[in-house]
Amino acid sequence: MNSKKLVLVDGNSIAFRAFFAMHNVLEKFKNADGLHTNAIYAFNNMLDLILSKSKPTDMLVAFDAGKTTFRTKMYADYKGNRPHTPSEFSEQLPCIKELLTARGIKSYELANYEADDIIGTMARTAQKQGYQVVVVTGDRDLTQLVTDQITVAVTIKGVSDLEFYTPEHFQEKLGITPEQLIDLKALMGDNSDNYPGVTKVGEKTGLKLLKQYGSLENLYANLDMMKPSKLKEHLQSDQEQAFLSKKLATIDTAAPVQLDLADLAYAGDQEEQLIPLYRKLNFRSFLDKMKVPFDPNHMESQQQINYQILDATTLPDLIETTTPVSVVVEMIEDNYHTAPIIGLAFASSEQVWVSDDAGLLADASFKQWLQDAAKAKYVFDFKRDYVALHRYGAILDGVLFDVLLGSYLLDVNDNSNDLGSLAQTYGYSGLLPDIEFYGKGARKAVPQSAQLLEHLASKAAAIRYLQTKLPEQLRQHDQDQLFEEIELPLAQVLADMEIDGVRVDPTILYKMQNQLGERLQQLQNDIYQQAGKEFNINSSQQLSKILFEDLGLKPLKKTKTGYSTSVEVLEKLRDQAPIVADILNYRQVAKIQSTYVGGLLNSIAPDGRVHTRYLQTLTQTGRLSSVDPNLQNIPARLDEGRKIRQAFVPKQADWEIFSSDYSQIELRVLAHLSGDQNMQQAFKENYDIHAHTAMRIFGLDDIAEVTPNMRRKAKATNFGIVYGISDYGLAKNIGISRTEAAQFIQSYFDQYPDVKKYMDQMVQLARENGYVETIMHRRRYLPDIHARNFNLRSFAERTAMNTPIQGSAADIIKIAMINMQKQLRQRDLKARMLLQVHDELIFEAPEDEIPILEKLVPQIMDSAVQLDVPLKVSSAHGKSWYDAKG
Repeated sequence: MNSKKLVLVDGNSIAFRAFFAMHNVLEKFKNADGLHTNAIYAFNNMLDLILSKSKPTDMLVAFDAGKTTFRTKMYADYKGNRPHTPSEFSEQLPCIKELLTARGIKSYELANYEADDIIGTMARTAQKQGYQVVVVTGDRDLTQLVTDQITVAVTIKGVSDLEFYTPEHFQEKLGITPEQLIDLKALMGDNSDNYPGVTKVGEKTGLKLLKQYGSLENLYANLDMMKPSKLKEHLQSDQEQAFLSKKLATIDTAAPVQLDLADLAYAGDQEEQLIPLYRKLNFRSFLDKMKVPFDPNHMESQQQINYQILDATTLPDLIETTTPVSVVVEMIEDNYHTAPIIGLAFASSEQVWVSDDAGLLADASFKQWLQDAAKAKYVFDFKRDYVALHRYGAILDGVLFDVLLGSYLLDVNDNSNDLGSLAQTYGYSGLLPDIEFYGKGARKAVPQSAQLLEHLASKAAAIRYLQTKLPEQLRQHDQDQLFEEIELPLAQVLADMEIDGVRVDPTILYKMQNQLGERLQQLQNDIYQQAGKEFNINSSQQLSKILFEDLGLKPLKKTKTGYSTSVEVLEKLRDQAPIVADILNYRQVAKIQSTYVGGLLNSIAPDGRVHTRYLQTLTQTGRLSSVDPNLQNIPARLDEGRKIRQAFVPKQADWEIFSSDYSQIELRVLAHLSGDQNMQQAFKENYDIHAHTAMRIFGLDDIAEVTPNMRRKAKATNFGIVYGISDYGLAKNIGISRTEAAQFIQSYFDQYPDVKKYMDQMVQLARENGYVETIMHRRRYLPDIHARNFNLRSFAERTAMNTPIQGSAADIIKIAMINMQKQLRQRDLKARMLLQVHDELIFEAPEDEIPILEKLVPQIMDSAVQLDVPLKVSSAHGKSWYDAKG
């Protein structure tokens, strides 16, 4: 048996996927000559993945020779709808080919043919000679080549994951043979390649026809026997273009390729060419893997950073430094509210100081220096450092730059909290990621003092290095104001909120725990009685047997372990038997008891308060997240869940909880961004927006005619539109047919035409720029906006519609929080801002300050930004969060 394995790579497809997979870091990846290198970098990572998984003996990367091929001669509009190729991508292709040569891999292109044809020809040639063949591509069209000897690996997420198509996988996924893919393409056409197919025939109809007739030729041979229908009419009228589409979709496996298999031997890395190329491209991480220094005359390393031990004798040198200093406050545990500080490091432009003695924080002159706002400082994570130092009796001030916040704004898709990983991304290779230095899990440990001090010194140096890179990129992206006026000041606000915490009354939670336990016992007994026996309600397999075998309910979905008993399935079965509703209630009550009541009890600190941590750099929209515990996720729909808020109380008996909540902020932002006059009028005249929408889409003359059910459907449509919902999603949400949902959406856009224009404009901007922005220039890159995979592309399009709306709403409440904290300080109020929960701000205040807050908070929140429609805030107060909010 031939042991040869040939790997064939669709060069243009993989390179283009690589470019957009890392389009969000386009400006980070430039070499000294200004050449963009993101596609080259990701392409090289892909090569590593292919080589490690496939272990080829032979390899070829095929490229398109140009836009004109034999297919464009057959059909002038072939691929005619594709957007202009970005120059930042085109400039990298020659270097990708140079990289392939340096890695010992043959590349090839052929005039008048596509890379697909080169691959098809070489794959069939190799198959005949007994080779095993693997084709790697970002385009499912090449799966038509699949045989027992030819596997096609298709990228499914950027260029990091591959889906391997074998004959068995192809049959399981589509229910047809690989050869029939050509007939499927002939029927349904291809939007990406811009050939037509048959009108109104999509994948579902195409597959159905092929399973019935086998081939395009047989379908048309039997077309006269088909019953009259619109489909038959379309097939008849589009016959010529169906057969043309088949020709266009067919890969030429006998192209005049001037290559022999002997030419394709994989030679391995040619280090004498590869090392200089990596240096030219500034690819330090690849050089690190080879254990080769970036600079042949000097290798950046932790050990070569000169530092002084910070102690009583050297502390004056740090304090007297006049240039900005980078600050490292080292902890290895995630929860900085409790984690001990294991080290400190500081780096000026001339000197680095390190210490593994947190006892230094007791020095009065050191504390004064840390608190001195005139002493400029750079940090990696200001909020984390501030809270940790506060526990040691020190205050951190004078912070001009936060590396973590800056990097997050530049790339919200890459929210790593590791300084070493971030530094490597920006070309600094002298710092190990913490997971490599400290280990993880049970192996996580602090190494010997000398190693720790070197690591701390490297961190301080890395912060200084990144501070020279990130601010300029923020300015180039018009994000310097977002950083300086929102994110950095907000970090201080959040730090204060985390330190203050919120009082939680454990006696209320214990009482709830007992009540919920009794409720669970009652539900359990009811379930056992209806089932006719006792079983483990939490076991999906035992529950499946009870429902679908013993009680005979109709299963809806099968999993690897049996029939599904997911919430989605049970909701659909709710009306078939009373036991289903009891099981759903049991699950909800059990989760409230364990996750929320039990979780909160475990989170109460010795001071009687809960100190959540706000994650400022997690979400891609700019929304804040809450962890340890998550106070943004306390159930609001179920009464049992809402009652948990009874435990959130003010710190003193004569104080109250005060809550203010933005009303429909995302829809108001949508009205502003879209400029739609009808929607803006509704908000300006203070209509009930959901009733107003119902009146319009149901064609009523008066808002008084709107029924509660109409309003419910309109509300779902309003919020669904914000998230780019499909007719299928809306139909599922409100229990109507897909046709009716499509009519709803169309009616909505007829009544709010500028909303539709805005949505389309955002998708187009994402296609052109690779990103969308909020009002404050918060940017989100969408690498899948050009994906050939429909699901990936559709998700990116929905994200393009939603992100400016949701992200702008996040910007607005952040501004309100900053302004509110200033007012509390300036007015010398005792009131404290405790929590931010989505669009709601929660305070505790003395009773005599409540009238002040009733005027002040809505005023501050309303004026956070100036929109074309008014912002609306509702407020309430009471002896607990539940009393205020319900």
